[in-house]
Amino acid sequence: MDYSFIIRKAWEGYDASKIIRDIEDISAMVSTNHVYRITFDDDDIIIAKLSYFGIFEHFKEDHRIIQTLAINLLYPFENFLARSLQKNNRVYIYHHKHGKTDAWVVFYNPTRILQRLPRRLEENHIKKLGQQVGKFHKACSRVKNVLPKSSKTLRTDISALLQQIEADPTQFGTGMQADFLKYHCETFLKNRSKYNMSSFEIIPVFIDWNIGNFSVTPNLELYSRWDYDWFRMSYRLLDFYFFSRVVSDIGDRTVFSYVINTMMEDRFIMFLKEYHKVNPLTADEIRFLKEAYRFFILNYVIKDGKHFFSEQYAKKLQAEAFDIYLPSVDRDFDAEKIIEALKLK
Repeated sequence: MDYSFIIRKAWEGYDASKIIRDIEDISAMVSTNHVYRITFDDDDIIIAKLSYFGIFEHFKEDHRIIQTLAINLLYPFENFLARSLQKNNRVYIYHHKHGKTDAWVVFYNPTRILQRLPRRLEENHIKKLGQQVGKFHKACSRVKNVLPKSSKTLRTDISALLQQIEADPTQFGTGMQADFLKYHCETFLKNRSKYNMSSFEIIPVFIDWNIGNFSVTPNLELYSRWDYDWFRMSYRLLDFYFFSRVVSDIGDRTVFSYVINTMMEDRFIMFLKEYHKVNPLTADEIRFLKEAYRFFILNYVIKDGKHFFSEQYAKKLQAEAFDIYLPSVDRDFDAEKIIEALKLK
């Protein structure tokens, strides 16, 4: 796939009068998405994201929701989210289809970045982050009614995985592994009603939070956020596993895994206590945290892993999903410890 050619064609469709001088690949090299810094003849700069994984309509839907969210969030988050370029009052998304090539491109205004959190957070960082995330989720909740509708749900994604397993049980490994996945899919669907999920609020969630995709002010207030690979309209709980990794004792790692243990650390409970002061949680939501984790592993690591992650990471993470992640869900997560710490009933 000639990425530069596709990006140039995408830009021609946006504004052919402005000439591209340079296209620089600034991708993190972890996922299959490609990110580029584009410099024009007049020294203006924008960011382009090229993707060929998933469904174009979902990509378009997500970016239109995010853009509406970015425009409608009120102070202090009115400039928090990186915005896409628009044409004719709609997010401009270029869909390139030629032969077997099917890819899409969106352009972003470059994001202003103040400070990154350190690789390993101190207590004051954790407490402030908990408060800030609580405020951000509240701000997202306030604008949820003006956002475009979303077609994705947790149930539809898990049902899609079950259909893939039924169609070809060997695509995820052996027959025993297929049965193992079916068990976890069915357990997730069963527990949706057990934890009273119909009472949970649906808000915009970005899921993939790490210290490389958001910045803070000198006072540790959330300042900017970019990178929208796993955005969806869903439960705020889907964000918490990644925040447990951000605040974990081990800190940010170059080579990463998705173990559940970070949600049992005292540091994560400290984060939740501060969040809870600002944006109260319920006991059922805490109990559902393990299902949010189970969903993340089933959907983003198993179902979509080989499409989203680079091949090296996909193989590693999927092997660990069978050996470590999924076996740990019902064994290593103790919701009652957190419920007691938060004094919930």
